[in-house]
Amino acid sequence: MSEPTVADGDRVQLAYTGRFEDGTVFATSDPAVAAAHGLAASEAASEATPLTFRVGHDEVIPGLETAVIGLEVGTETTVTVPPEAAYGAYDPDRVRTYTPTEFEEMVGRPPEIGAHVEAQNGLHGDVTAITDEAVEVDFNHELAGKTLHVELEVLDIN
Repeated sequence: MSEPTVADGDRVQLAYTGRFEDGTVFATSDPAVAAAHGLAASEAASEATPLTFRVGHDEVIPGLETAVIGLEVGTETTVTVPPEAAYGAYDPDRVRTYTPTEFEEMVGRPPEIGAHVEAQNGLHGDVTAITDEAVEVDFNHELAGKTLHVELEVLDIN
C-alpha cells in the first residue's frame, strides 16, 4: 500500500529552510541553521518551528502551497518560487515619502531607519531613508521581488 500524498484540503507540516538566490537564509524551522546563519534570536525563536498549514486555504505563498501537492511524508525537495508565486514584484509605487512632521503625527514617534510602522489603512512598512525634508517608507513586503529557494521535508499529512 502506498503512502498518502498531500492533496487540497490536507493539513501539512514541513521542516524548511528558505534561502535567497545568493544562498542567504531568510527563514528556517531548524534552530541550528538559524544560529549558524545569524538570524536574530527573536526570529530564530519564533520561526524555528515546523510550518503547518492547510493546502488550498491561502495560508502560505501560492508557490509553496502548489509545490507540496502530491508529496509523501518523508519527501525532501527544494522548491524555487518566483516572485509572482511568492510575495509579488517589487512595486516602487508602494514607497511613500512624508515630511518628518507628517510622519511623526501619523506614527507618534520620530522616524528611525529600519523602524517598522503600520499605516492607518493596515499596510505595514519600513523606514528606509531620512533627510531633513523627507522620510521614506517602503510598504512592499520585505520579500517582494525576490526568488525564493525553499528546502523542505514533509513531516506530516492529516
